[in-house]
Amino acid sequence: MIIDCNACNMQATTACDECIVPVLLHQMSGPFDLATDEADALENLADAGLVAPLRLVRPADDTPAATG
Repeated sequence: MIIDCNACNMQATTACDECIVPVLLHQMSGPFDLATDEADALENLADAGLVAPLRLVRPADDTPAATG
């Protein structure tokens, strides 16, 4: 999962204030790649109420095309 706040539809909204990404990006600049196991771990921590959930919402045209 590539996380880029500049590509998030929720940037500069109240959801952004409650997102874990700004905490992760505090010492980083630009987008970063979050491994699946790391994303799962953050989701588990958020489900337990220990960290804010990921609030990344990509633009509709940024989603991969369905194959079939």
